[in-house]
Amino acid sequence: MEVEADNEVRPGRRRAMAYVDGFNLYYGLKAKGWRRLYWLNLVALSERLLRGDQRLAGVRYFTSRIRDARKSERQDKFLRALATLPKLTIHYGHFLQKTLTCRRCGTARSVYEEKMTDVNVAVHLLGDAQDDLFDTAFVLSADSDLAGPIEGVLSRYPEKRVIVAFPPARRSEKLRSIASGAFTIGRKVLKDSQLPDAVEGDDGSVVMRPETWR
Repeated sequence: MEVEADNEVRPGRRRAMAYVDGFNLYYGLKAKGWRRLYWLNLVALSERLLRGDQRLAGVRYFTSRIRDARKSERQDKFLRALATLPKLTIHYGHFLQKTLTCRRCGTARSVYEEKMTDVNVAVHLLGDAQDDLFDTAFVLSADSDLAGPIEGVLSRYPEKRVIVAFPPARRSEKLRSIASGAFTIGRKVLKDSQLPDAVEGDDGSVVMRPETWR
């Protein structure tokens, strides 16, 4: 893990919450070609980001249901596996259909744009700070749109810290400049934070790691 800022833990900053931008993390892994690391235990990953005597109070995972049938099946397995983890809650956005028209030929095609993740992260980050659920927040994202809520937490609650954990192949100088600290999540941490190949679901069924993620 490449540490780029002081992450020293001070007294009174023991409770940590993690906020995981699902698609930002996924596309970072995809850009590196780390398909075998998609099957992540996000609680274990978050715990490995802690320092000193910090303890993990909870993990919030932000995503949207994808529409592609094959990808949706793999995502569903991952979400079912995540649902078995203690301390983790899943928050959903949605995809918005847009029509793009070629200026040269006039051909129109439909695309889907993921919406609400940054808003959902902002709402929960600020709300959890107000409810005093954490002393240190770890934001796993490089989305510069999160600069506003991070600045809001730090200005309104100066006793709290917000650390940005950049996914692989992702970086935001804007976030790094305003956060209490920033670092890039390394491959070893991700490799050591994998779910077992077979995860027993809450209903007793077994969820298997997708074959293409092996």
